[in-house]
Amino acid sequence: MKRVHVFVSGRVQGVFFRAYTQKEAYKLGLKGWVRNLPDGRVEAIFEGEDLAVEKMIRWCHQGSPGAIVTKVEVIEEPYKGEFSTFEIRY
Repeated sequence: MKRVHVFVSGRVQGVFFRAYTQKEAYKLGLKGWVRNLPDGRVEAIFEGEDLAVEKMIRWCHQGSPGAIVTKVEVIEEPYKGEFSTFEIRY
């Protein structure tokens, strides 16, 4: 099992990035959350099977249909298993 903390930069707010992220995370069976940051980035935590987390990271490089991703920062963290779902935070 794996946990990553991700920061996505570019045109990632106002393009339904969080909603598409949640949909993709559900599809991959991941838990965690996603939210917008005041500086224009999107922040997320993904927890789940190693391969599913890797697929989610790859998806973040593309993002939602209207997104233009310029940078994806990935910080690996110890797996905690603290989430029961994947939510959009406000």
